[in-house]
Amino acid sequence: MKKTFLLHVDGKNPDRVLEAVKHEIRKYIRRERRRELPQGADYWDFDCKFGATPETAEPVHLSALTASIDAVAQAAGPQFHVEILAKPGHRQVRPADPGATEQA
Repeated sequence: MKKTFLLHVDGKNPDRVLEAVKHEIRKYIRRERRRELPQGADYWDFDCKFGATPETAEPVHLSALTASIDAVAQAAGPQFHVEILAKPGHRQVRPADPGATEQA
């Protein structure tokens, strides 16, 4: 998904527009996560970019996307650009903590 969202639409409440945009983004993420995983992949990972325009978009973590949208809305920004691309992810094995004690 590569899209520029307008926050100020004539005849619509800005709060409702903001909620509709967030809903559309969440719906896209849910739809992508339902897709079948390729062989050897553990989960769907997402590369996200966020900015006022496509040229100024910077990488951001998926969990920080909603906070970034809220920040633009609080600053009364007219629009923002979101880029979310799904990619297959592979879980990394965490190294065992040498200081941890085993519980029986």
